[in-house]
Amino acid sequence: MKKRKATSIWNGSGKDGQGKLTTQSGILSDTPYSFSMRFGEGAGTNPEELIAAAHSGCFNMALSFMLDAEGFTAEELHTTATVTVENDGSGWSVTLIHLDLKAKIANISEDKFQEIANRAKAGCPISRVLNTVIMLDASLA
Repeated sequence: MKKRKATSIWNGSGKDGQGKLTTQSGILSDTPYSFSMRFGEGAGTNPEELIAAAHSGCFNMALSFMLDAEGFTAEELHTTATVTVENDGSGWSVTLIHLDLKAKIANISEDKFQEIANRAKAGCPISRVLNTVIMLDASLA
């Protein structure tokens, strides 16, 4: 069993306050986040951006392992995850995550590629923990 952790500290009100995020690895260390960074265009990170990074990375690794199991090796898997956040009047929710994959994989058919990519979308640990619609557009280069 592996455990990973991160810490957040928040000071002030929801709209005017500021926070800091720190990860166990130290890759984020007192990294600022705030309302404007999350729901506006302020500089810094936010939880949804971190979910997008985690999801695209997890998906690529899951897909790579699944390709290996089928006898294929990816030259490159380039995935962009876009997290959509909407306010339905009762609060903010992640309503959609869209994975856009561009892949370079030798000697794989389009059907086999789509099958494995969809299995990776459904099976990666981050996909399994999220309670939202996850869409995938996958193409071979």
